[in-house]
Amino acid sequence: MTTYKRPSLWLTAFETRAISEFAAFSWGFPFLQMTPKGDGHPVMTLPGFMASDVSTFPLRLFLRSRGYVPYGWNLGRNYGQGIDLKKGIPENSYILRRLHSIYKKHGQKVTLIGWSLGGIYAREIARQVPEHVRSVITLGSPFNGDPKANNVFQLFEKMSGRNIDDITPELKELVSQPPPVPSTSIFSRTDGIADWQCCIEEANATTENIGIFSSHTGLGHNPLALWIIADRLAQAEGEWSPFDTRGLKSLIYGDADQAKALGFI
Repeated sequence: MTTYKRPSLWLTAFETRAISEFAAFSWGFPFLQMTPKGDGHPVMTLPGFMASDVSTFPLRLFLRSRGYVPYGWNLGRNYGQGIDLKKGIPENSYILRRLHSIYKKHGQKVTLIGWSLGGIYAREIARQVPEHVRSVITLGSPFNGDPKANNVFQLFEKMSGRNIDDITPELKELVSQPPPVPSTSIFSRTDGIADWQCCIEEANATTENIGIFSSHTGLGHNPLALWIIADRLAQAEGEWSPFDTRGLKSLIYGDADQAKALGFI
């Protein structure tokens, strides 16, 4: 049985490496132009807890360079607004209306990229309106396991005015289930905010877990994560297949099975 726990204090302190990861993004941007271009479909990004669209600007800049049409979530800072801890995302929420407007404008399904808490939003949006969603990519999103196995749940309760214990067993079980569209979970075994094991997706024909070495707060601009994102987005609609981690890529990227083999799980 998997034991979930908060990341250690030293890993949390090591989150400062997000600064160096942003530097790597800046210096490596020309190199990232070697990643494949896609078909130009719309992509909506959803920020993590206490973050806003400012945090996903580098990601959207990269997406635009690859020919996509990126959108922020346009809801300011993410304090957990728009989600009910007992029912999930309400049917009349702004975020669903925004997705619908993007879908209607382009006449194409939208890929959702969610960072941390934003990834939980993305998965639930896809579950509610799969006809509008092409695929989901999450970055360090703890959708599985213990919702208190992170170092920010108390801050979440203070800022949102809600109690994590109010999450119903039914909603917790639902959130852990894969969405009905292709789903990629990018996680880091050195995540200093959330227990990375809570970011592991249930294996099926349209899900995958890809591990990289990154901070939690740097996942949205980590070049390794961006390379995966470009590869995933470039797939033709309806022709999804798992990310290839064979050969030299196995030295950089890993999946949950490799984590188990190395004794991380």
